[in-house]
Amino acid sequence: MRVTVEVVGEGEQAVDVGDDETYADVVRAVGYSPHEVSVIVDGTPVPEDQPVESAHVRVLRLIKGG
Repeated sequence: MRVTVEVVGEGEQAVDVGDDETYADVVRAVGYSPHEVSVIVDGTPVPEDQPVESAHVRVLRLIKGG
């Protein structure tokens, strides 16, 4: 499945996801650690270990250096 990942404030990327991959795998595919973001699907946070079921996700960075 092809998933569009919107990193809030940084743009969108498309990634290919296998049948057994989780939202943590999607986060890693766009270059982040699951520990520094929240994944949001349809306005609701989802667990990082949940299998990917949506073609569009939002990633909200919780930690940003400066």
